[in-house]
Parts: sequence; structure tokens; C-alpha cells
Amino acid sequence: MADTIRNPIEWSWDQLRAVGQGFRSVGEAARHIEDRLHQPVPAVRRIGIAELGRVLARGAADFGACRTDVLFLCAVYPIAGLVLGRAVYGQDLLPLLFPIAAGFAILGPAASIGMYQLSRLRERQAEGIGWSAAFGVLRSPAIGAIGLLALYLVGLFLLWLGAAWLVYAATLGPEPPADAGAFLGDVFGTAAGWTMIVVGCGVGFLFALAAMAISLVSFPLLLDRDVGLDTAVRTSLRVMRVNPLPMAAWGLIVAGLLVLGSIPLLLGLIVVLPLLGHATWHLYRAVVLPSSGG
Repeated sequence: MADTIRNPIEWSWDQLRAVGQGFRSVGEAARHIEDRLHQPVPAVRRIGIAELGRVLARGAADFGACRTDVLFLCAVYPIAGLVLGRAVYGQDLLPLLFPIAAGFAILGPAASIGMYQLSRLRERQAEGIGWSAAFGVLRSPAIGAIGLLALYLVGLFLLWLGAAWLVYAATLGPEPPADAGAFLGDVFGTAAGWTMIVVGCGVGFLFALAAMAISLVSFPLLLDRDVGLDTAVRTSLRVMRVNPLPMAAWGLIVAGLLVLGSIPLLLGLIVVLPLLGHATWHLYRAVVLPSSGG
């Protein structure tokens, strides 16, 4: 037999060694984050709104080239959304169903990290790009910073859900709706419901703007160059400051596509998420100038 029964001491030692290696990797990632702090912000360029069309076209080309792979990766996101929505509905928290769907605007940049990697490889004309290539981000020197930024966005998403519930409680709540029909009737048929819509959209806009400000090009930059987390975030802020109108238009494009993708039971996100992910990589290439090294 090729396999043998190992004694408990050997097995325990191997497990402890694996745990030690895991802690060492975490420590190395933490040190890397600290070592790369306070680096100069890359130069950014001004672009016109017309450039966004070219960015989307390049993203669509990447999606077409990697369609099967990307669909495999992105199927998990609408499925997760449906599961979350069903859980919310079952717990009489129906008012949070739309905020959860809207939260893709906050979590999308982190969820699309695999798409950035695929577009990056395709840009370099790498051969044999398969779905597993997207997980190459796990070997990135900046994986610690990428994970930390993703955690920030998750925290922002949770704060958004809390704020959305407070808006509901102050307008139509705090009692949960009797059923979906009654809830929709209250939302669109009462003054309190329209107040909830207006205030909720306003608050949601602020959360989406905060997420966009810190993550617009942060993830692609961290993946592409060995820079610090603070440098990546400051670069995103500079891109928005230098290109206010194009970035406002980009935000509207993202919001509109996410709404379209969410309407058919979130299934449209299977197309929208990879398209936006690939396009974001090309947006990064359009607005952040190459380093002196190329």
C-alpha cells in the first residue's frame, strides 16, 4: 500500500508546522504592508468622458476572450446574493433586500480582483490563461494589502446595511412588513415610503462614493506594482480629483449596469461583474501613468 497509518506524534507535528508556516506567511504579509507605506503617488493623467467608452470596449473584449472562465468565477456572486436575499426574507428583514443588492457597488471592486488579474495577463499576452490564473493574486507580494482593503470594503458594506435599517426604522418601521406585497405597497404608495426611497438613495450614494474614492484604482495598482496600501488609496483619490466629471460619469455607468444586472434576480450580474471588472483594469491603465520601469 502506498499510504500508511501515521502515528499521532508525527501527524500532530506536521499540523503544528503547517500552522507555523501559516502564521509566518501572515507575518510576512504584515511586514510587507508596513515596509511599503508612504511611497510616492504615481502620476495620473486627465481623460475625457469619451475614453470611458474605449475602456468599456476593452473590458468587453477581455470578457469575450475569457468568457467561460470569468462566468465560472462570477457565478458565485449572484448565487451568494440570492442566498443572502432568501435569508433576509426568511428572517422578516425584507427591507434589507434592496440594500444588499445595492451593496455590490461597495463590494464589487474587491469581488473583481480575479478579473483584474485575467486582464493583466491578457495584456501581457500570456498563453494558456485559465480560470485558475485568476487565483494568481494570492501569490502577489501585495496580497496582504489587497486583503486589508477588501476588509475595509466589507466593513463599509456592513455599515451601509446598518444605515439602511435605520432609514427604514425612521420611516416605515420599526416593525417588519407583513409580506412582500404589503411592503411594496407601503414603499411606493405612502409618503413615508417615498421618504425612505429618497433618503435611502442619498445615504447609499454617500457610501458608494466612499467606496469608489478609496478603491477606484487601488486594487489594480496593488496588483500591478509593489506599492503600499496608503499609496494605492491616495492614487484613487488623486484620480477622482484630477478627473471629476469622467469619474462621476463612471460611477453612473457602474450604478446603471449594476441595477440592470440586479433586476432579473441578480442573474445579470454574471455578465455585469466581469465586464466592469475587466473595464476597471483598463480604466486604471488609462488614468495612471506607467512607472519609469515600464
